[in-house]
Amino acid sequence: MIVGLRGALETKGADWVQVRVGGVSLQVSVPPSTLGELGSPGEEVRLHTHLVVKEDGLALYGFSTPEALRLFHLLTSVNGIGPKTALALLSALGPYNLAGAIVSGDEGALGQAPGVGKRLASRIVLELKEKLEKEGVPAPTTAAGGDGDVLAALMALGYSGQEARRAIAELGASSGATMEERLRQALQRLGRG
Repeated sequence: MIVGLRGALETKGADWVQVRVGGVSLQVSVPPSTLGELGSPGEEVRLHTHLVVKEDGLALYGFSTPEALRLFHLLTSVNGIGPKTALALLSALGPYNLAGAIVSGDEGALGQAPGVGKRLASRIVLELKEKLEKEGVPAPTTAAGGDGDVLAALMALGYSGQEARRAIAELGASSGATMEERLRQALQRLGRG
């Protein structure tokens, strides 16, 4: 079982990286949150990994933190969720927000991930809420301080949940601005990034 790797980052794709470990290059599927933390090609990286053996081959999934890997394991333990759906959930929300959405029972947030409908979101909450509460995962307050509409609009425009939340967090408190003003400000911040 391959549970981690350390090596030189060779190249990045939309949802994968290639890492040279010794004389071997490994392709690892990763969520965008991990992609952003890895640095540039040539730099040394460390990933916590999970190897999936299928009839048609092997797939290696990597994460920058052991917490993200733990959440990936929990998600794949839910009936109907395979590694690709688990990765889509982690990509759409990020590990912290995903765990918070599960603990708070926010099925709408879970449904933002591709391939996750209302029934699957309900099953995720049902099967994982208690497990995460036992691990001490706090339920978040309202999305980005009450900017749920801004978050939804940014994600509808194609930004990831993590990018949208980061832009909203950079705005600070709403101070009476309308949703449209907050959306415009968030888009300006994303345009500078």
